[in-house]
Amino acid sequence: MTHDDPADIAGHRLLARLGHGGMGTVYLARTPGGRVLALKTMHAAIATDPAARSRFHLEIDAARIIGNHHGAQVVDADPTAETPWLATEYVLGPPLDDAVGLCGPLPETSVRAIGAALAGALTQLHASDVVHRDLKPSNVMITAYGPKIIDFGIARAAGDDHLTRTGAAAGTPAYMSPEQATGQEHTPAGDTFALAGLLTYAATGRPPFGTGQAADLLYRIRYAEPDLTGLPPALAPVIGRCLGKDPAERPTTDELAAQLHDGRGQFADHLPAPLLTDIARRATDVWTHHPHRLPAPAAEAMSAGSDGMARRSLLVGGSWALGLAAAGGGAWAWLGAGDPEGGARPSDKSTTFPVPSPEPLRDYLWQVQIPPVDDQTVEVFPAAEPMPVVLGDNVMLVTEDGLTAVDPTTGDSVWTTVKLEDAWRVTTDGHRIFRIPDIDYFGVEGQIKPLVVDSVNASSGKPATPRQTFKDFNILHNQGQLICCRDDMLYLTGGTGEFERSGYATGQTWYLVAVDMRTGAERWRRRLQPHKKDTSRPHFLAGQVVGNLLVLLQETAAGKVMLAVHESRNGRPLWSSPFPDAEPDAVRGLLAVDDQHVYLGFGPLRALRLSDGKEAWNLAAGRPGASFGPPTVKDGVVYAVQAELGLVAVGAADGTVRWEEKGEAGTQADRTDPPVVGDRFVYGKGPSGLRQIDISTRTTVATYKTSGTRFIAHEHAKMIFSLGGPLIAGYRLE
Repeated sequence: MTHDDPADIAGHRLLARLGHGGMGTVYLARTPGGRVLALKTMHAAIATDPAARSRFHLEIDAARIIGNHHGAQVVDADPTAETPWLATEYVLGPPLDDAVGLCGPLPETSVRAIGAALAGALTQLHASDVVHRDLKPSNVMITAYGPKIIDFGIARAAGDDHLTRTGAAAGTPAYMSPEQATGQEHTPAGDTFALAGLLTYAATGRPPFGTGQAADLLYRIRYAEPDLTGLPPALAPVIGRCLGKDPAERPTTDELAAQLHDGRGQFADHLPAPLLTDIARRATDVWTHHPHRLPAPAAEAMSAGSDGMARRSLLVGGSWALGLAAAGGGAWAWLGAGDPEGGARPSDKSTTFPVPSPEPLRDYLWQVQIPPVDDQTVEVFPAAEPMPVVLGDNVMLVTEDGLTAVDPTTGDSVWTTVKLEDAWRVTTDGHRIFRIPDIDYFGVEGQIKPLVVDSVNASSGKPATPRQTFKDFNILHNQGQLICCRDDMLYLTGGTGEFERSGYATGQTWYLVAVDMRTGAERWRRRLQPHKKDTSRPHFLAGQVVGNLLVLLQETAAGKVMLAVHESRNGRPLWSSPFPDAEPDAVRGLLAVDDQHVYLGFGPLRALRLSDGKEAWNLAAGRPGASFGPPTVKDGVVYAVQAELGLVAVGAADGTVRWEEKGEAGTQADRTDPPVVGDRFVYGKGPSGLRQIDISTRTTVATYKTSGTRFIAHEHAKMIFSLGGPLIAGYRLE
């Protein structure tokens, strides 16, 4: 609990925070009689909006309709209170995505039992003329008695559009139906489509239309066939029919339930043993909690938003609060948090599901929850991954509350802005911050919308200098991009011609521009090749200035990755080279370069000379067919993970192998993120956690608990900053 959380609500004693999001906060609570509850409150500022109150009231009604057999039983609620609240039973079981993460793809018997029960739940919901509209793995809790559907925050009466903007798509992209993706009415057949996607995930570990940016997902949902590879042969035709583009051709939920399961046996009999063990553990953990309230933060740890109110962007919690968030499972889904089925979580096709560590996992130094960064239940362009970067003594990342500076030694928020930022609209040289501010997002297509750039004070998060306007550009604010900055020069993209709200217009002309941020003067402008139209990604995936060179990773109109180098003083192109082994989402923000070479993985590990783009060395010569993850270069050594081997250290100058990892621990190492290099150890993700590899012995000496998918080193603080889903964590860098 934070210092300003209430002690109770309507007589229900609050014990801990389970989660916090854009709409409200969910608490672990206990009734006077001792029953454990999950109690959701709405933020006071949002409660002043009549439409938000109407949605909350409908959420309560939908939760009551679904009942305690198929959902979390509503125990008490007051949607008319000054701060509306809803109390339900505390569901003892993990969300489906956690269950798959624990066990891997579930057995066919489990998938059929879960699917039949959920189809029955939807039948009950649809009989009351209510559609869920956001069915996904994180919104389904697995208990010993059956699955329970939660989070009815965007449910509504069938045919009722008055709470949703016309033509807007609300939901989670990976599980939207084609009609929902285009803003059309979402009927019960749309819930059937989402259920089929959810069951595909349960059976294969991935959604049927893949992952990635929302625009790409919605395009595939509308026009591509689902990927049913890995589904049990008897399940594939059943699920395939549910994923039909025409709602009229999909089976009803009654028909689907009959095709999936005959109803025989107890539900628990159809679950794998590790999942049943996890359910039992969660049922025990909730009774061992002792309330803890954090002291009021120091004045310097608070920042005032534009409305003058003090805000704290991160939930700083002890291990109890975090343990309960994991035990409850559904709190973050209830709040609309980002999850793997809705956004671009890095993944490697060779990565296996977690296996027991050969030794006890060591702990992080701190771990805290953050507001979701990729909440795609809203009707706007999707936010990019947070892409944490070092900012002086702190780490900067993107959260739901805006741009945030975090103390890497404690996880405390130093400051946060008050508006959502897209990662590609913000850049820093490590000391100053520049951004394209969120102003006048909506407008008339064809209306002139100039590109605006301002800066943010790195100490306070407040606007620092007057805005600079590029009047001849005509783009939506989130279509522009700030690539990188160095020595007072800012490198960005801007376009001319009529824009489109739905993506990049064919008639637009785009430019790479260098701007002197001391004077606002434009130094040079270079025309770019046409941009890929059916994507929400910006032109460049990464950029860095090295000496007098601007090194760029660029996405081509064909959706491929290109490496390009320009003179930073005048923008003159020097050379470009295709990066055929890389996927755009996989290399976003990843660029390993020193003053001589740029280093490439995602295939053979190789170095290209910055001077002319020629290959300096390539490890494929001695390792035919070897595939590497993204590299890190430090102190003249390149580090990368080789598939089925582990970490390899190579001389940056000549490609000579210095050493290879020993032992079995590296054979299943993750290859989605670059290694983090300290003085004595190298750190990298493995199937069981964050591995610590001793440079002297070349072996894994420790494994740390982590949910992280992105790791960066903060050299000055001697910390590793880990980001993964709604959690950040800190580890000692040695």
